[in-house]
Amino acid sequence: MSTMTDPPKADFRLSMLINDTRYRSLTFQVIAAVAIALSIWYLGNNLIQNLRAAGLNISYSFLGDPAGYDINQRLIEYDSQSSHARAAIVGILNTLLVAVLACITATFFGVFAGVLRLSNNWLVSKLMAIYVEIFRNIPVLIWILIIFFIVTAAMPAPRAYLGEQAERDLVLGLFAFTNRGIYVPSPFFTNGFGAEGGSAVNWLVVIAVLILSHFATRFVNKNAQIKQEQTGNRPNTLLLNGLIWLVPLVAVLFILGLSWDFPDPLANRFNLRGGLQIGAPLIALWFALSIYTGAFIAENVRAGIQAINKGQTEAAAALGLRQGRIMNLVILPQALRVIIPPLISQYLNITKNSSLAIAVGYADITATLGGITLNQTGRAIECVLLMMLFYLTASLLISTGMNIYNASVKLKER
Repeated sequence: MSTMTDPPKADFRLSMLINDTRYRSLTFQVIAAVAIALSIWYLGNNLIQNLRAAGLNISYSFLGDPAGYDINQRLIEYDSQSSHARAAIVGILNTLLVAVLACITATFFGVFAGVLRLSNNWLVSKLMAIYVEIFRNIPVLIWILIIFFIVTAAMPAPRAYLGEQAERDLVLGLFAFTNRGIYVPSPFFTNGFGAEGGSAVNWLVVIAVLILSHFATRFVNKNAQIKQEQTGNRPNTLLLNGLIWLVPLVAVLFILGLSWDFPDPLANRFNLRGGLQIGAPLIALWFALSIYTGAFIAENVRAGIQAINKGQTEAAAALGLRQGRIMNLVILPQALRVIIPPLISQYLNITKNSSLAIAVGYADITATLGGITLNQTGRAIECVLLMMLFYLTASLLISTGMNIYNASVKLKER
């Protein structure tokens, strides 16, 4: 009778780091990591030595000095005596503003054009194809300049709305379209936190209520989905979701004392007063990034839809669903797993392409920190490093958020 024993384990030898497949990949990764670390150390040390030889050193103390320049488009209080750090924050907020707005509108344009490009109507399909081919094959900088020149040349000057003998009336008594931008009613709060006119805390409260409403509606929809799986009937959640969004928001706005500041054409002889001015540079940059990136998103949407087997559409139609319901309930939810990965890249491109704002005088971070501040202080290395850090952080946050969403909508295997 024989006994079964495990074969003796071979002793570890240094040659196994190269010859043994169990260790080879790890060895190459360690070598690559060490090489990269040494390269970064060499470049950084060389930079510090060269700066020291020139009598310079890396310092960010200039951020506390007065900026000495004005910024027209701003979301927070700022004047020429504010610090360079505050000017940089204004530029960051302006960059995030145009990036968020462009991502939303580009997604709308892209989904709209991508779906219609697959329409059975020949004219509609060809018009969307022309839109995609024209806008994605011309550099976005050219579109920014074209739209900016159209806005500044085609729109009337503000004096057309001024005085009792104005050539034009405010649209609906609320809006004024001029070559300087669009004047719209501006919301402010008479109660709540801070002085009259509202503060950032008031807006944070409103945003918090919207976030809570979002999670509340997700909870309601999840319960409806569970009941549908158990009984086969899905409860109608449309009215409840509408109340969840509307009632808390209206209550908070009422408590905070929401009011509106309207554009007043009689308050000044030279320019409109009151309201909120959306400057022409912001409009040009926002719209150009939206229609340019929307053309790329349209192709992503078309590819995602065509990746779904036609049998899905035929089966849904056999159940009596209309084309619109088939697209919303059957096709698009499955196509998201194909659409979202390239969509992440398009959102990143919008954020990075917003740096072209300097071409039309929009004060983003490239124009403030990387433009005027850099020229005034001469701190090119510090300013460029800060801009790199900002764009890297913004890109990583966008990528992380979209990847989390992508994981939530991917197909769940049994």
